[in-house]
Amino acid sequence: MSHRHPLLLNGTELRAIGHRYRSAGAVDGEDGRRRQRNRAEGWLDLVNAPFESVDETLERLREVEGVFRTADDRRSVFLTVYTQMTTAVRDGVESGFFDDPAWVRRYLVAFANEYRTALVRYEREQRQRVPAPWRLAFDSSLGGSTLVLQDALLGVNAHITYDLTYTLEQIDITRNRRSKLRDHNRINEILERLVDAVQDALVSIYSADTVDDLDSLFGSFDESLAYYGLKEGRRFAWQNAVLLTDYGWPLLSRYVDWRVRSVSTGAANVILAPTLDRSRSRQVPVGDAATSSLEEFQTAFQQRIPAGDPATWTRSG
Repeated sequence: MSHRHPLLLNGTELRAIGHRYRSAGAVDGEDGRRRQRNRAEGWLDLVNAPFESVDETLERLREVEGVFRTADDRRSVFLTVYTQMTTAVRDGVESGFFDDPAWVRRYLVAFANEYRTALVRYEREQRQRVPAPWRLAFDSSLGGSTLVLQDALLGVNAHITYDLTYTLEQIDITRNRRSKLRDHNRINEILERLVDAVQDALVSIYSADTVDDLDSLFGSFDESLAYYGLKEGRRFAWQNAVLLTDYGWPLLSRYVDWRVRSVSTGAANVILAPTLDRSRSRQVPVGDAATSSLEEFQTAFQQRIPAGDPATWTRSG
Protein backbone atom coordinates (compact mmCIF):
# COMPACT_ATOMS: atom_id res chain seq x y z
CA MET A 1 0.00 0.00 0.00
CA SER A 2 1.42 3.40 -0.96
CA HIS A 3 1.47 6.29 1.49
CA ARG A 4 1.29 9.96 0.60
CA HIS A 5 4.44 11.91 1.46
CA PRO A 6 3.76 14.23 4.43
CA LEU A 7 4.87 17.27 2.43
CA LEU A 8 2.18 16.72 -0.20
CA LEU A 9 -1.29 18.24 0.09
CA ASN A 10 -4.28 15.94 -0.07
CA GLY A 11 -7.54 16.72 -1.85
CA THR A 12 -9.25 18.10 1.26
CA GLU A 13 -6.35 20.45 1.97
CA LEU A 14 -6.23 21.64 -1.62
CA ARG A 15 -9.97 22.41 -1.61
CA ALA A 16 -9.63 24.32 1.66
CA ILE A 17 -6.74 26.35 0.26
CA GLY A 18 -8.84 27.10 -2.80
CA HIS A 19 -11.58 28.48 -0.55
CA ARG A 20 -9.00 30.55 1.29
CA TYR A 21 -7.85 32.33 -1.87
CA ARG A 22 -11.33 32.66 -3.35
CA SER A 23 -12.36 34.44 -0.14
CA ALA A 24 -9.08 36.30 0.40
CA GLY A 25 -10.76 39.60 1.23
CA ALA A 26 -13.10 38.13 3.82
CA VAL A 27 -10.61 38.02 6.67
CA ASP A 28 -10.09 41.76 6.84
CA GLY A 29 -12.51 43.10 4.27
CA GLU A 30 -15.24 43.69 6.84
CA ASP A 31 -14.02 44.37 10.33
CA GLY A 32 -16.35 42.60 12.74
CA ARG A 33 -15.67 45.19 15.40
CA ARG A 34 -17.82 47.66 13.45
CA ARG A 35 -20.89 45.44 13.57
CA GLN A 36 -20.82 43.97 17.05
CA ARG A 37 -24.06 43.38 18.87
CA ASN A 38 -22.91 42.15 22.26
CA ARG A 39 -19.40 42.15 23.64
CA ALA A 40 -18.61 41.17 27.22
CA GLU A 41 -16.33 43.39 29.28
CA GLY A 42 -14.27 43.06 32.43
CA TRP A 43 -12.89 39.57 31.80
CA LEU A 44 -9.44 40.25 30.35
CA ASP A 45 -7.65 39.96 33.71
CA LEU A 46 -8.85 36.34 33.90
CA VAL A 47 -6.71 35.35 30.93
CA ASN A 48 -3.85 37.86 30.87
CA ALA A 49 -1.38 35.46 32.49
CA PRO A 50 -0.51 32.08 30.91
CA PHE A 51 -2.24 28.97 32.21
CA GLU A 52 0.01 26.71 34.27
CA SER A 53 -2.10 23.68 35.22
CA VAL A 54 -5.12 21.87 33.84
CA ASP A 55 -7.36 22.69 36.80
CA GLU A 56 -6.38 26.36 36.71
CA THR A 57 -7.01 26.41 32.95
CA LEU A 58 -10.51 25.03 33.39
CA GLU A 59 -11.36 27.34 36.26
CA ARG A 60 -10.35 30.48 34.38
CA LEU A 61 -11.92 29.46 31.07
CA ARG A 62 -15.20 28.61 32.81
CA GLU A 63 -15.24 32.06 34.38
CA VAL A 64 -14.73 33.70 30.98
CA GLU A 65 -17.40 31.46 29.44
CA GLY A 66 -19.83 32.55 32.15
CA VAL A 67 -19.09 36.24 31.59
CA PHE A 68 -19.54 35.82 27.84
CA ARG A 69 -22.79 33.92 28.19
CA THR A 70 -24.27 36.42 30.68
CA ALA A 71 -23.49 39.24 28.25
CA ASP A 72 -24.88 37.29 25.25
CA ASP A 73 -21.39 37.46 23.77
CA ARG A 74 -21.48 34.62 21.25
CA ARG A 75 -17.83 33.77 21.81
CA SER A 76 -19.26 31.77 24.70
CA VAL A 77 -20.42 29.05 22.29
CA PHE A 78 -16.95 27.75 21.54
CA LEU A 79 -15.94 28.06 25.21
CA THR A 80 -18.95 26.00 26.29
CA VAL A 81 -17.80 23.20 24.00
CA TYR A 82 -14.08 23.64 24.70
CA THR A 83 -14.31 23.56 28.49
CA GLN A 84 -16.33 20.33 28.32
CA MET A 85 -13.83 18.77 25.94
CA THR A 86 -10.94 19.75 28.22
CA THR A 87 -12.80 18.42 31.25
CA ALA A 88 -13.40 15.07 29.56
CA VAL A 89 -9.73 14.71 28.58
CA ARG A 90 -8.67 15.73 32.12
CA ASP A 91 -10.96 13.03 33.51
CA GLY A 92 -9.35 10.53 31.15
CA VAL A 93 -5.92 11.52 32.48
CA GLU A 94 -7.03 10.96 36.07
CA SER A 95 -8.59 7.59 35.28
CA GLY A 96 -5.54 6.11 33.55
CA PHE A 97 -6.88 6.31 30.01
CA PHE A 98 -3.55 7.53 28.60
CA ASP A 99 -0.06 6.03 28.38
CA ASP A 100 1.67 9.26 29.43
CA PRO A 101 -0.63 11.33 31.67
CA ALA A 102 2.01 13.97 32.42
CA TRP A 103 2.47 14.63 28.70
CA VAL A 104 -1.30 14.87 28.14
CA ARG A 105 -1.53 17.44 30.95
CA ARG A 106 1.18 19.54 29.25
CA TYR A 107 -0.73 19.08 26.00
CA LEU A 108 -3.96 20.46 27.49
CA VAL A 109 -2.29 23.48 29.07
CA ALA A 110 -0.19 24.39 26.02
CA PHE A 111 -3.23 23.96 23.75
CA ALA A 112 -5.36 26.25 25.92
CA ASN A 113 -2.62 28.87 25.96
CA GLU A 114 -2.74 29.05 22.17
CA TYR A 115 -6.44 29.96 22.38
CA ARG A 116 -5.82 32.33 25.30
CA THR A 117 -3.15 34.20 23.35
CA ALA A 118 -5.39 34.66 20.30
CA LEU A 119 -8.29 35.84 22.48
CA VAL A 120 -6.19 38.36 24.43
CA ARG A 121 -4.58 39.80 21.31
CA TYR A 122 -7.97 40.15 19.65
CA GLU A 123 -9.42 41.93 22.66
CA ARG A 124 -6.46 44.30 22.75
CA GLU A 125 -7.08 45.04 19.07
CA GLN A 126 -3.70 43.61 18.04
CA ARG A 127 -5.49 42.35 15.00
CA GLN A 128 -2.54 41.49 12.80
CA ARG A 129 -1.12 39.26 15.55
CA VAL A 130 -4.28 37.14 15.68
CA PRO A 131 -4.25 34.08 13.36
CA ALA A 132 -6.63 34.53 10.43
CA PRO A 133 -9.01 31.67 11.36
CA TRP A 134 -9.39 33.14 14.85
CA ARG A 135 -10.06 36.62 13.43
CA LEU A 136 -12.83 35.11 11.32
CA ALA A 137 -14.23 33.19 14.29
CA PHE A 138 -14.23 36.14 16.69
CA ASP A 139 -15.48 38.66 14.11
CA SER A 140 -18.31 36.35 13.06
CA SER A 141 -19.45 35.54 16.59
CA LEU A 142 -19.44 39.20 17.58
CA GLY A 143 -21.18 40.15 14.35
CA GLY A 144 -24.26 38.24 15.49
CA SER A 145 -25.25 36.85 12.09
CA THR A 146 -23.88 33.33 12.48
CA LEU A 147 -25.77 30.28 13.66
CA VAL A 148 -24.76 28.63 16.92
CA LEU A 149 -23.36 25.67 14.99
CA GLN A 150 -21.16 27.99 12.96
CA ASP A 151 -19.88 29.69 16.13
CA ALA A 152 -18.93 26.30 17.55
CA LEU A 153 -17.30 25.01 14.38
CA LEU A 154 -15.34 28.18 13.66
CA GLY A 155 -13.70 27.84 17.07
CA VAL A 156 -13.09 24.11 16.67
CA ASN A 157 -11.52 24.69 13.26
CA ALA A 158 -9.22 27.50 14.42
CA HIS A 159 -8.13 25.61 17.51
CA ILE A 160 -7.48 22.25 15.88
CA THR A 161 -6.55 23.08 12.29
CA TYR A 162 -4.37 26.04 13.29
CA ASP A 163 -3.37 25.96 16.98
CA LEU A 164 -2.71 22.26 17.39
CA THR A 165 0.31 22.11 15.06
CA TYR A 166 2.16 24.63 17.21
CA THR A 167 0.99 23.07 20.45
CA LEU A 168 2.44 19.70 19.48
CA GLU A 169 5.67 21.33 18.35
CA GLN A 170 6.05 22.86 21.85
CA ILE A 171 5.46 19.76 23.98
CA ASP A 172 8.08 17.30 22.69
CA ILE A 173 6.82 14.61 20.35
CA THR A 174 10.31 13.23 19.71
CA ARG A 175 10.80 10.88 22.66
CA ASN A 176 8.43 7.90 22.87
CA ARG A 177 6.68 9.17 19.75
CA ARG A 178 4.64 6.02 19.15
CA SER A 179 3.17 6.17 22.65
CA LYS A 180 2.44 9.88 22.33
CA LEU A 181 0.73 9.35 18.99
CA ARG A 182 -1.51 6.72 20.64
CA ASP A 183 -2.44 9.23 23.33
CA HIS A 184 -3.03 11.93 20.70
CA ASN A 185 -5.40 9.56 18.89
CA ARG A 186 -7.15 8.51 22.10
CA ILE A 187 -8.16 12.11 22.62
CA ASN A 188 -10.06 11.74 19.32
CA GLU A 189 -12.35 9.16 20.94
CA ILE A 190 -13.36 11.61 23.66
CA LEU A 191 -13.81 14.56 21.31
CA GLU A 192 -15.92 12.63 18.82
CA ARG A 193 -18.39 11.67 21.55
CA LEU A 194 -18.67 15.30 22.60
CA VAL A 195 -19.13 16.56 19.03
CA ASP A 196 -22.08 14.18 18.78
CA ALA A 197 -23.47 15.84 21.91
CA VAL A 198 -23.05 19.29 20.30
CA GLN A 199 -24.92 18.18 17.18
CA ASP A 200 -27.73 16.62 19.22
CA ALA A 201 -28.05 19.79 21.29
CA LEU A 202 -28.31 21.94 18.18
CA VAL A 203 -30.95 19.69 16.63
CA SER A 204 -32.96 20.08 19.84
CA ILE A 205 -32.66 23.88 19.69
CA TYR A 206 -33.60 24.09 16.01
CA SER A 207 -36.51 21.75 16.62
CA ALA A 208 -37.73 19.07 14.23
CA ASP A 209 -40.77 21.24 13.43
CA THR A 210 -38.41 23.78 11.90
CA VAL A 211 -35.40 21.77 10.78
CA ASP A 212 -35.74 18.05 10.10
CA ASP A 213 -31.99 17.58 10.55
CA LEU A 214 -28.77 19.52 10.08
CA ASP A 215 -28.68 18.71 6.37
CA SER A 216 -32.00 20.51 5.88
CA LEU A 217 -30.48 23.70 7.22
CA PHE A 218 -27.00 23.42 5.77
CA GLY A 219 -27.69 21.69 2.46
CA SER A 220 -24.43 19.96 1.58
CA PHE A 221 -22.93 20.73 5.00
CA ASP A 222 -21.81 17.12 5.52
CA GLU A 223 -19.43 17.61 2.62
CA SER A 224 -17.93 20.57 4.48
CA LEU A 225 -17.25 18.51 7.58
CA ALA A 226 -14.10 17.17 5.90
CA TYR A 227 -12.60 20.62 6.14
CA TYR A 228 -12.56 20.73 9.93
CA GLY A 229 -13.28 17.09 10.88
CA LEU A 230 -11.67 16.16 14.14
CA LYS A 231 -9.72 13.13 13.00
CA GLU A 232 -8.56 14.78 9.79
CA GLY A 233 -7.68 18.04 11.51
CA ARG A 234 -5.77 16.30 14.28
CA ARG A 235 -3.93 14.07 11.79
CA PHE A 236 -3.03 17.20 9.83
CA ALA A 237 -1.67 18.88 12.98
CA TRP A 238 0.41 15.85 14.00
CA GLN A 239 1.92 15.58 10.54
CA ASN A 240 2.84 19.27 10.49
CA ALA A 241 4.34 19.09 13.98
CA VAL A 242 6.51 16.14 12.94
CA LEU A 243 7.83 18.15 9.99
CA LEU A 244 8.61 21.13 12.22
CA THR A 245 10.21 18.95 14.90
CA ASP A 246 12.30 16.65 12.75
CA TYR A 247 13.68 19.16 10.26
CA GLY A 248 15.28 22.48 11.07
CA TRP A 249 14.95 23.88 7.58
CA PRO A 250 13.70 27.49 7.48
CA LEU A 251 12.11 26.96 4.06
CA LEU A 252 10.21 23.91 5.33
CA SER A 253 9.00 25.86 8.38
CA ARG A 254 7.67 28.60 6.12
CA TYR A 255 5.93 26.01 3.98
CA VAL A 256 4.26 24.41 7.02
CA ASP A 257 3.19 27.83 8.32
CA TRP A 258 1.66 28.64 4.92
CA ARG A 259 -0.12 25.28 4.77
CA VAL A 260 -1.54 25.56 8.30
CA ARG A 261 -2.68 29.15 7.74
CA SER A 262 -4.16 28.46 4.31
CA VAL A 263 -6.04 25.26 5.20
CA SER A 264 -7.46 26.64 8.46
CA THR A 265 -8.56 29.92 6.85
CA GLY A 266 -10.10 28.13 3.88
CA ALA A 267 -11.98 25.81 6.23
CA ALA A 268 -13.33 28.80 8.16
CA ASN A 269 -14.66 30.30 4.93
CA VAL A 270 -16.44 27.02 4.14
CA ILE A 271 -18.06 26.98 7.59
CA LEU A 272 -19.21 30.57 7.11
CA ALA A 273 -20.91 29.81 3.80
CA PRO A 274 -23.36 26.91 4.24
CA THR A 275 -26.12 26.55 1.71
CA LEU A 276 -29.50 27.42 3.22
CA ASP A 277 -32.31 25.43 1.61
CA ARG A 278 -34.33 28.11 -0.22
CA SER A 279 -37.56 26.16 0.31
CA ARG A 280 -37.10 26.60 4.06
CA SER A 281 -35.84 30.16 4.01
CA ARG A 282 -39.21 31.58 5.11
CA GLN A 283 -39.48 29.03 7.92
CA VAL A 284 -35.93 29.44 9.21
CA PRO A 285 -34.91 33.10 9.06
CA VAL A 286 -31.17 33.21 9.61
CA GLY A 287 -31.56 36.14 12.00
CA ASP A 288 -33.89 34.13 14.23
CA ALA A 289 -31.62 31.10 14.20
CA ALA A 290 -28.57 33.22 14.93
CA THR A 291 -30.10 34.70 18.07
CA SER A 292 -31.05 31.36 19.60
CA SER A 293 -30.47 31.51 23.36
CA LEU A 294 -26.91 30.85 24.46
CA GLU A 295 -28.32 29.57 27.72
CA GLU A 296 -30.53 27.16 25.79
CA PHE A 297 -27.55 25.81 23.88
CA GLN A 298 -25.46 25.43 27.03
CA THR A 299 -28.27 23.58 28.82
CA ALA A 300 -29.02 21.28 25.88
CA PHE A 301 -25.33 20.46 25.47
CA GLN A 302 -24.86 19.72 29.17
CA GLN A 303 -27.80 17.32 29.09
CA ARG A 304 -26.21 15.33 26.26
CA ILE A 305 -22.63 15.04 27.47
CA PRO A 306 -21.68 11.35 27.44
CA ALA A 307 -21.93 9.75 30.86
CA GLY A 308 -19.23 7.65 32.46
CA ASP A 309 -15.49 7.68 32.85
CA PRO A 310 -13.65 8.01 29.52
CA ALA A 311 -11.49 5.09 30.64
CA THR A 312 -14.53 2.83 30.19
CA TRP A 313 -14.93 3.84 26.54
CA THR A 314 -13.62 1.54 23.84
CA ARG A 315 -10.03 2.28 22.99
CA SER A 316 -8.67 2.32 19.46
CA GLY A 317 -5.13 1.41 18.47
